[in-house]
Amino acid sequence: MDFDVIIIGAGPGGIFSAYELVKGNPKLKIGIFEAGNALENRKCPIDGVKVKSCIGCQSCAIMNGFGGAGAFSDGKYNITNQFGGTLHEYIGKKTAIELMEYVDSINLAYGGEGTKLYSTGNTKIKKLCLENSLHLLDASVRHLGTDINYIVLENLYNELKDRVTFFFRTPVERVALCEDGYEVQTKNGNFTGAQCIISAGRSGSKWMEQVCRDLEIPTKSNRVDIGVRVELPAVIFAHLTDELYESKIVYRTEKFEDLVRTFCMNPRGVVVNENTNGIITVNGHSYEDPARYTENTNFALLVAKHFSEPFKDSNGYGESIAKLSNMLGGGVIVQRFGDLIRGRRSTASRIEEGYVTPTLAATPGDLSLVIPKRILDGIIEMLYALDKIAPGTANDDTLLYGVEVKFYNMEVQIDEHLETNHKGLFVIGDCSGVTHSLSHASASGVYVARYILEGRE
Repeated sequence: MDFDVIIIGAGPGGIFSAYELVKGNPKLKIGIFEAGNALENRKCPIDGVKVKSCIGCQSCAIMNGFGGAGAFSDGKYNITNQFGGTLHEYIGKKTAIELMEYVDSINLAYGGEGTKLYSTGNTKIKKLCLENSLHLLDASVRHLGTDINYIVLENLYNELKDRVTFFFRTPVERVALCEDGYEVQTKNGNFTGAQCIISAGRSGSKWMEQVCRDLEIPTKSNRVDIGVRVELPAVIFAHLTDELYESKIVYRTEKFEDLVRTFCMNPRGVVVNENTNGIITVNGHSYEDPARYTENTNFALLVAKHFSEPFKDSNGYGESIAKLSNMLGGGVIVQRFGDLIRGRRSTASRIEEGYVTPTLAATPGDLSLVIPKRILDGIIEMLYALDKIAPGTANDDTLLYGVEVKFYNMEVQIDEHLETNHKGLFVIGDCSGVTHSLSHASASGVYVARYILEGRE
């Protein structure tokens, strides 16, 4: 065997698997295969001036590379079982929380010291939400910020680089069973390992589907979240973000009884493009450094869609909506809320005359031509509901960017050790369909590493 353990993907799951393995047994031979670049070489060419939209890089610097898709995220680690995935259903609620707290301690030790841990345990805000048919989910939130998150990843890479073998720009084409282990096939050759941890992230969902077909690993369809990113003056949400930073608020619509939720709140942050398998969607970032603050806060409003027979391709449904946005706007579309409810498209002049200055150069347009009516009706209802706890949310000049789509991998059948039906083959992180967050993905990596170490004692 070339390696004791092969890890596919250098995102949070892969990083924390490797970290825990080398800490527990420095003699282990570990190989990490990553489709993208090393951290210092991850540079997106979009600068908003010379390059304004995706040019289709061979490896997307935002989605792939050391740190995974979370490398340039807002760096929010939510310590909770209430959202972010269903890891606790496999390993237990207490263990899941303990592992997330352990991950938090590692982040602090590697550059995150001094960052704030927020808590939603504020009864006043929770009561205010309940009084207005909104539900605030419980969590402790460590906000590293995009800038500090990068420093933490840089320090973790420096810790690992001389203790494991990294293969950057080396996508794994196929995973095969071999005698006493697994073989990964790449353009740079084939490599074998006694055990294999797959942590290919959300962007590896299509590849993961093929792996499951090849190895006859049972799966079941998951959901897709579709919605918009809202941008408004930071002062409107300041009483929530100053206290909680990230407030996960859920609303059940009156019309269809669909659940609409806030997601990825970025106080004084920026709206950004995101490239998933060549499809341009929208996301948001914020920074720990006050010098990088903006006057705006942004967050997503998402509606989850689950499908049953005969249709199972939830990701395909989300992709088709995102492609329609790309077709009409050449990428992301932006619209004033006032224009949306009046049934007219936004124009460059209407956006410019508004009181909210957009932080992303998106194409003014009409989201009602892109987002299905049921989903858009729910988003509009949610904005009016939020307006009751944060007056000014439903202002005419509030900006809506679309579409925001969160693709989830189909759920891979794994046991309580996060192991597939093939002994020694583990699937963790977002590619498993079980975790949907930085903290859950990282915790799953630690969990599997400890299980492997126990088996080698």
